[in-house]
Amino acid sequence: MEIKDRVLIVEDDKSIRNFIRAILEANNYDVMIASTGTEAYSIITSRCPDLVILDLGLPDMDGIRILKQVREWSGMPVIVVSARTHEKDKVEALDLGADDYITKPFGTSELLARIRTAIRHSRTSYPAPDGGLTGTFQAGGLVIDYDKHRVYVDGNDANLTQNEFKLVGLLGKYAGKVLTYDFLIKEIWGPNMENNNRILRVNMANIRRKLEKNPAQPRYIFTEVGVGYRMLDPD
Repeated sequence: MEIKDRVLIVEDDKSIRNFIRAILEANNYDVMIASTGTEAYSIITSRCPDLVILDLGLPDMDGIRILKQVREWSGMPVIVVSARTHEKDKVEALDLGADDYITKPFGTSELLARIRTAIRHSRTSYPAPDGGLTGTFQAGGLVIDYDKHRVYVDGNDANLTQNEFKLVGLLGKYAGKVLTYDFLIKEIWGPNMENNNRILRVNMANIRRKLEKNPAQPRYIFTEVGVGYRMLDPD
């Protein structure tokens, strides 16, 4: 099963929006679009894209407001693409948590490279045992490949869905630490799904069927009753 990274383009200029969309779809991304800040935030909180390309000059609000709102609850990658070239605009966006800032006009190769880098960093930001950063996590027969967006058990692809991978990847990022139900729900489905544990339980049950030989006696992901879930410490 192929899992495509979901990218939200927030841009009110139709020609630029269509140009970026064509580039991304040609490079195997799943693309969503929004032309206003209100529409963008609704998509972000309901679908939690893997990356947001954010214009600052939106018709209903400044894009900086969207960035601030997202950073209140999520670390999802946000790349600002703007015609604003003043240093103060760049500094403000980066200080508020933008992962990158690209000024218009820009090259296709540059945009794709910045997207790949931002997504890769978002998936490899957990500490390895030696204190460095790594693109893979391994615990026993379980391997999470953050670069390939795949999870393997005893060498076999577990064929996780996109949200299942996000859950396992997040647990691997904080391996050994209990992640609460609310934290997991907010990170994967956004703040509008807060306190809806049912969708989390369904996804976790599906994950365990794919990862565990005996889901009733898990080896990799453990339940802390009434609190959340914990991933086995890495090797």
